[in-house]
Amino acid sequence: MSYPSNLFAPFVRQQTAMLTTFRRDGRPVGTAVHLVVEGEHLYFRTWHTAGKLKRIRNRPMVELAPCDARGRPQGPAMRAQARILDGDEAAHAAHLLGKKYPLLHSWFIPLLHRLSGKQTMHIVLTAFAPESQEESGSAGVVPDAG
Repeated sequence: MSYPSNLFAPFVRQQTAMLTTFRRDGRPVGTAVHLVVEGEHLYFRTWHTAGKLKRIRNRPMVELAPCDARGRPQGPAMRAQARILDGDEAAHAAHLLGKKYPLLHSWFIPLLHRLSGKQTMHIVLTAFAPESQEESGSAGVVPDAG
C-alpha cells in the first residue's frame, strides 16, 4: 500500500495548528502554534520556559490538528514525533518561519523573546505513517497559554 510522500500536506497552507503535548500522567494539553512545512517536516517555535517544551522533552510523542486562530480544531489530529533543534537546524527553521510570517516571525516574536529574556527554541515534527496512526486521544484537551 502506498501513502502520500508528505503526511503534513494538509498543514502546508494552514496558519495555525493545535499542538497537543502530554503531561507525565498522560493528560493532554493543547496549544495553538504557527507552523511551516518543508518536505516531510513541520517546524514551529516557542521559548525555553514554555510548558509545551518541557512536555516535549519528557514525552516527544505529540498530536497535531489544523485549527483556526482561536485554537478551534478544523480537522482530524495526527500523531507526530517532536525533536528540539539547535545550531544550523534551528537557524533553518527560523528562516522558514520568517518567510511564511514575515513581520511576525522575522521581527516581532524574536524581538519579544529577546526583550523578555527568553531563548527562542525551534522544534521539528516528523509524522507517523497512517498505519501507525490511532484514534486521536485529544478529546478533553486542556488549553495552554504557552
